[in-house]
Amino acid sequence: MAELARAHILVSGEVQGVSFRAAAVDEARRLGVRGWVRNVADGRVEAEAEGERAKVEALVRWCGRGPPAARVADVQVSWGAYGGDLGPFSVRH
Repeated sequence: MAELARAHILVSGEVQGVSFRAAAVDEARRLGVRGWVRNVADGRVEAEAEGERAKVEALVRWCGRGPPAARVADVQVSWGAYGGDLGPFSVRH
């Protein structure tokens, strides 16, 4: 069985107003990762994701690039235990 994991992700740079959240939802759903993504008042994008560790790691790598219009400066990740309590990946407001 695949290892399960949870990641809290903070992405900084030019990541708001560039469809980052919508693209993150598409990528997470493609990967089969559950969780959410939202804009933060300080200009960053925040996400909580869980699923198979390799797939969550793939989403973290994607966050380092983001959609074409994004200019990612930094990605901070905090790893935690899989909780199984997140729904289908979506934008949280």
